[in-house]
Amino acid sequence: MLARLKTIAFVGLALAFAFASAACADPVKIRIAWVVAPPSLSPILFDPPGVAQHLGKSYTFEPINITATPQHITAIAAGEIEIAALNFATFPLAIENAGLTDLRIICDELQDGHDGYFSAEYMVRNDSGITKAEDLKGKILAVNGLGTGVDMGMRAFLIRHGLHYPGDYTIVEVPFPTMGAVLNDKKADLITGAVPFVYMPELMQHAHTLFTLKDALGGAELSFWVMREGFIKAHHAAVVDLLEDTVRAYRWYYDPKNHDAAIAIVSKFLKRPPEQLGWAFTKRDSYRDTDGIVNLDELQHNVDTVHELGFIKAPLKVADYADLSLVKEAAARIK
Repeated sequence: MLARLKTIAFVGLALAFAFASAACADPVKIRIAWVVAPPSLSPILFDPPGVAQHLGKSYTFEPINITATPQHITAIAAGEIEIAALNFATFPLAIENAGLTDLRIICDELQDGHDGYFSAEYMVRNDSGITKAEDLKGKILAVNGLGTGVDMGMRAFLIRHGLHYPGDYTIVEVPFPTMGAVLNDKKADLITGAVPFVYMPELMQHAHTLFTLKDALGGAELSFWVMREGFIKAHHAAVVDLLEDTVRAYRWYYDPKNHDAAIAIVSKFLKRPPEQLGWAFTKRDSYRDTDGIVNLDELQHNVDTVHELGFIKAPLKVADYADLSLVKEAAARIK
């Protein structure tokens, strides 16, 4: 009997030690790539007070600026980030070309042209003489990266107007923040405009929109978060905590009563006067699903277009690579 009691006591102490160790475990390190803010909210996501209730407890959050989504594929493959922000163009490339079949779509970040919200703009100088797509033959066109969503959308639009790449025009890679300068300096004939840069006075005075990404695709899943399945399984609780805080942050930013405070956060980050930022979190801004739900039907349509253009060899069923149960569980926690 004494031996048995000693055994029970030992097991009890071992379990208590295990639970204590788990409770004292370091937060899970989660690094996330982002292209440009505030279309991506990642660098300011948890600035609103009280939204990140699990930050520093079950996880840490490190936004890393990587200016084109194809580079996110390399980063997540190399283990340099835990979350890549991919889009309809780069996601199928990650699956087919990079062999990252363990990627899982977990949360929405940005939808283009949804329900009258902002769509990426392809802009030309007012004095360029370019009035239609056909006028771009022989011209230099700027995107933020080859193989990005705006690149493939542009190519799809121009194919419908008889222009093909390579051959009919040249593509150069330019970071979004410097697009306006490149256009004004006549180093490119067309640029890709994203918020907030399309609303900069120095660009608006000298340029106009020739067509939009919505014109090209009818709507697009332009950015969504992906993680590797092994990381999700190993850190399920921390990932759901992160997504809970993310949904809470999305809802905070889009709550009209927080608009002035949200603009102040963006103003501080961009170092721009608040009066220039009234478009943020309105229909002049990008659309974000405040429950973090990716539009898989639209994404499938986009990926089918990528296949039709020949960028991927085989059709891809995106639902096979999505796990929205995590963000749904997270959103259900919030009262």
